[in-house]
Amino acid sequence: MSQKLFKNVAVVLTMLLAACGEPAQESGKKPKAETGAVQLSVSQPQKLNRSSWQFMRSDSRLSLEDALQSGNWQSVTLPHTPRIEPRVVDDQWQGDAWYRLDIPFRSEWSGKKVYIDFEGAMNLAEVWLNGKKIGSHAGGYLPFTVELTDQLRAGGNRLLVRLNNRDNQVTGPKPLATLDFNMYGGLYRNVWLRAENPVHITDAVHAGEVASGGIFVRYPQVSKDAARVEVQTHIRNGAHAESLRVVHQLLDGGKVITRSEQEVSGAGRQSVTDRQSFSVAQPKLWSPSSPELYTLHTRVFAGDLLVDKEDTRIGIREFRLQNGELFINGEKTFLRGVNRHQEYPYVGYALSDATQYRDAALIKAAGFDYVRLSHYPHSKAFMRAADELGLVLLDAILGWQYFNDTPEFRDHAVQTCRDLIRRDRNHPSVLAWECSLNESQMPEPFIDRLHAAVHEEFPGGNVYSAGWKPYGYDIYLQARQHRLDHYEEPTKPYIVSEYGDWEYYAMNAGLNQDNWGDLLQADRSSRQLLGDGEKRLQQQALNLMEAHNDNFTTPAFADGYWVMFDYNRGYADDLEASGLMSIERLPKFSYYFYQSQRDAGDFAGPLAGGYMVHIASHWQPGSSNSFYVFSNAEEVEILLNGEPVARSAPNSRFTNLKHPPFHFQLDEFVPGILEAVAYAGGKEVARHRLVTPGEEAAELQLEVNTAGVAPVPGANDLLFAYARLLDKDGNRTHINGTAVHFEVSGDAELVSPATVDSEDGVAGALIRLGTNLESVNVSAKSAQLAPAETALSLN
Repeated sequence: MSQKLFKNVAVVLTMLLAACGEPAQESGKKPKAETGAVQLSVSQPQKLNRSSWQFMRSDSRLSLEDALQSGNWQSVTLPHTPRIEPRVVDDQWQGDAWYRLDIPFRSEWSGKKVYIDFEGAMNLAEVWLNGKKIGSHAGGYLPFTVELTDQLRAGGNRLLVRLNNRDNQVTGPKPLATLDFNMYGGLYRNVWLRAENPVHITDAVHAGEVASGGIFVRYPQVSKDAARVEVQTHIRNGAHAESLRVVHQLLDGGKVITRSEQEVSGAGRQSVTDRQSFSVAQPKLWSPSSPELYTLHTRVFAGDLLVDKEDTRIGIREFRLQNGELFINGEKTFLRGVNRHQEYPYVGYALSDATQYRDAALIKAAGFDYVRLSHYPHSKAFMRAADELGLVLLDAILGWQYFNDTPEFRDHAVQTCRDLIRRDRNHPSVLAWECSLNESQMPEPFIDRLHAAVHEEFPGGNVYSAGWKPYGYDIYLQARQHRLDHYEEPTKPYIVSEYGDWEYYAMNAGLNQDNWGDLLQADRSSRQLLGDGEKRLQQQALNLMEAHNDNFTTPAFADGYWVMFDYNRGYADDLEASGLMSIERLPKFSYYFYQSQRDAGDFAGPLAGGYMVHIASHWQPGSSNSFYVFSNAEEVEILLNGEPVARSAPNSRFTNLKHPPFHFQLDEFVPGILEAVAYAGGKEVARHRLVTPGEEAAELQLEVNTAGVAPVPGANDLLFAYARLLDKDGNRTHINGTAVHFEVSGDAELVSPATVDSEDGVAGALIRLGTNLESVNVSAKSAQLAPAETALSLN
């Protein structure tokens, strides 16, 4: 290595970053030893979530000076929401959320580029360091980076962030007063600090170059025998290194299965793009049923000096649309899917990464292989979970019933499309890019720009744009309610983007409205709260069975039920209740219908799999003697108080469903034990048991639900605690309105009110965890059930 090159590169690269904040837990940077290489300081991004953040909320606009002098600052940790809202949000807070952080200077930062990365900040952000404004960003769902380097000074440094979550005509969508979901606020996703060597791999979004930045992985050839992997690496050459070497290793479970390296000239260049490709023999292909993942380990050398490294989790797969059909790795596939809003009660969007994973696990366990990320970009944590669990994603920009015909609005929307693709392009789960303003009247030239941006940012084959207009996009997204109003045979690949909710809520009961003409709107709607009772929950399930069955009469290769979880609506003082689960993530009958549509041998993630059977009834006084049973088995037998009363094959009414439901009509309601026994190949494979409960509750049963993902200390993790009301014999009840009082001790806190009313026999509380899980104890009691009390520990 030349003396000149060593001086240029090494003079400022001396130590590993040990900055404020905790060690990186989820970043791709992995600084481990390289045999035979000279090691310089290669820094890990530092997660700042539990650093000494201060927060202040202001309804009015404050100057920077007034904010600094305010005495209203309080200590917080991230993810953070500006205000804990009620369960039903009837007056969401909007205003300025101020955050400040004191950052001590580190000597090892000398000569480095120091950045702060925000994964999500709602909605208009302004950033100051030591009193000087150093950055701003519009839009609350995508990441942005601000460089700190030039304003850092020895000693202490004060970072100030102001977030404005008021309605905005440039970022959209509709004002909150007319919006059908809530956007909340704050620093609600992770924040990172990076100190980079002068020669380093750039950030994909921050680099800002079309189809460039960071590491970009594509798969031009995919088969079971061999795959071709192309890797593009964008490098900032701030040290003017004359020669760079990029080394890739592909790891399977820690074992290197192939490698590639290449030298590239950096002489006279501020940035360098390295392109390499390599073959993988007998690759493990990623698919919904087998979500195989590899780790791409990338190292960058300036001469013999290791100056940067990064790990990228990838999945080798091919999505191909042909004659309107979807082929995944050459296999024809129909994607059964659902839409998701990322909201939790009380905290809105401020979810831990583990909480995001739990949502993905619940979706997979419910029988889905596809999620439409409606109607905005969801978190990186959810994207990673989808990669691991085998959920195919339709990735969307923000948009809903709003178009502002100004250059600023159009340019911003196109830029969010580009940023979305740069952020998520390496996720194997992403099928297509919904760079479309949902249900918004977009002019065709604007659609042309969005469609072009998709293919400019992701050049190559089998890349698809998607939009709710038939014009322009590669994939046409049409909601079932729009199909019922007007339908023409699609001339391009087609997804039923939404179904099962609006066509029933809006007094149109699908294809059977004549048969259901005597039903009241509330009875026929799919919007049914968990506590609305057996009859209405059965109606929701019947709507969904009809609608999903009807979707197969179209050439759609995927459909997405609206919606997975109940959620708040910005303009209405109630929950949108068409969810398959309540806002506390408790299942309705419909959840089990979709679970039954999965074959017994299909991969279902950590929560569910194999054969299942579920009776869509509460089997209590007032229950109908006519009910459906959901199962993916061949036959179901009903036992009443131990005696066989009926055995049936699936119902013939829903001929298009993969596993039609089983319908049973008993002579009359008889209290006691109702059981459904599922058979496959003549053998019992699953059983579901209901017991008629007593009229009164007598005790509580307490559960803290982790959804298969262990609690994470020190991450603002959130868990639901469920107190179930049982009768004197320990049977589940379905009682609404019983007040249950929760208490939490140790390093945790209640986010929900301490006293919560039961819904369908369950009271749900939300708990935020601290750093010491061994100290946490949760208890629940009810004055109506005194002295019934229960407690459990997370230890």
